[in-house]
Amino acid sequence: MKLTEFVVPDAIIPDLAVDTKDAAIRAMVSSLRQAGKIADEHEENIVSAIMKREELGSTGIGRGVAVPHTKHPSVDSLVATVAVCNDGLNFASLDGEDVYILFLLVSPPDRPGDHLRGLETITRHLKNDDFCRFLRQSKTQEDIVELLAEADEDQI
Repeated sequence: MKLTEFVVPDAIIPDLAVDTKDAAIRAMVSSLRQAGKIADEHEENIVSAIMKREELGSTGIGRGVAVPHTKHPSVDSLVATVAVCNDGLNFASLDGEDVYILFLLVSPPDRPGDHLRGLETITRHLKNDDFCRFLRQSKTQEDIVELLAEADEDQI
């Protein structure tokens, strides 16, 4: 599975400026709505579902990255967005460090295999220090889309 198959280019936020986990998740879900991938009437339910998942344990997996995610019946296929928070964000990460890179994933509940493959694809790339460094240096949606395509082709 490739990042470019499910990350929505128009929903990417290269300069996320928020100061809470809740605000970050709301901004990212809103960006998916604005890109036409989530219907207005489902936005709040998706935010709530992601926050409920966060209560089980932070998706701040360490090394400055977080991967908030949920399954929701309003989506027909995997959709995701990326945000870069240049100032860092307290996300209650497992290592106690601030988060700078966030991937938010929403998938249909009847496709658990796709959900797991999407998470695996994201986390595999986030283990690459060069990928993370280049992502943090990206200034535009276009920069990030290009980086995701390079990562898909193992050019990083």
